[in-house]
Amino acid sequence: MKNEMPDIDVVFDAETIAERIETLAAEIAEKLPENLLVIVVLKGSFVFAADLLRALDRVGMRPTVDFITLSSYGLRTESSGNVELTRDISENVKGRCVMIVDDILDTGRTLAFAKDLMTARGAQAVHSCVLLDKYEKREVSIKADYVGFPIDDFFVVGYGIDMAHLFRSLPFIGVVRKK
Repeated sequence: MKNEMPDIDVVFDAETIAERIETLAAEIAEKLPENLLVIVVLKGSFVFAADLLRALDRVGMRPTVDFITLSSYGLRTESSGNVELTRDISENVKGRCVMIVDDILDTGRTLAFAKDLMTARGAQAVHSCVLLDKYEKREVSIKADYVGFPIDDFFVVGYGIDMAHLFRSLPFIGVVRKK
């Protein structure tokens, strides 16, 4: 038996997301080196990262890619405030230009943790790219270098972003309507 789909209001449709990613790729290619190391924060940003990497390829960049898994939500809809490293990268970042790709910048703790970790490991420069920026939720003084969309403080799903491991496969970003 399949799960019943709840009512979801679309915030950013697939076409809008695709257009913004093409623009982000052009901005990144203009400012960052071709031999960039892209570190994708799993799990929420995997869809965004895949589309961004293909867009970077279309503008002539050939970045190396690695993955890190950081968690502060678990099955909750609010951050616990503690960032946990559950899967580390395998690439050496020493002396390299790194760009961390994440789905949502909200409290800032996860991105700050990742940037501090890469800096401590000797990265030459650490940049960041996020799909969504919930600027109202910021608890740590940090800004992303590249932002897909600013967004108000509501819980979103789709396009890789989940709610208790559901709705990642939606081709858009939306808000589950409360009943």
